[in-house]
Amino acid sequence: AFSKLYDVFVDYIYKYVYYRVKSADAEDLVVTIFLKVWENIHKYKAKKCSFSSWIFKVAHNLVVDYYRNSKDKNFDELSIDVPSQNREHNPIKNIEKGLDQKILKQALRKIKKNYQDIIIYKFIHEFTNAEIAQILKKSEGSLRILQHRALKALKRELEEIGIDDM
Repeated sequence: AFSKLYDVFVDYIYKYVYYRVKSADAEDLVVTIFLKVWENIHKYKAKKCSFSSWIFKVAHNLVVDYYRNSKDKNFDELSIDVPSQNREHNPIKNIEKGLDQKILKQALRKIKKNYQDIIIYKFIHEFTNAEIAQILKKSEGSLRILQHRALKALKRELEEIGIDDM
């Protein structure tokens, strides 16, 4: 049963992690996330939140730990490498059709980390506001405000790059 959960969530988790950490560390962190999920699956309570919210909360917490434990604070957090579209078990080949991944990643890395999370959850993973609010432990009202600010910040960064068709 766990292998089926892995197959369903691995690409979503990988994409979330890839946009948050150095590309070289993304796969190792995804392995750690699924190990934590395996070790703590008995703690999941279906009545509290959806499983997808719970697993992304685990991923979010481990990304935060990744930055806390990082000894080298001067590294380039996000490279502009595009993730391979030929990953095994990749059910979504072209999520970002309208905007080149390289440009999106370049703009995302310039905005606040909480704005990055909101944009990735909402527009790349297509989570509902309720699911995102559960993951980030915020109310839906404050999430909508943060989402608006995140989109404004992303638009500003895209305009600075030279993308102004938004």
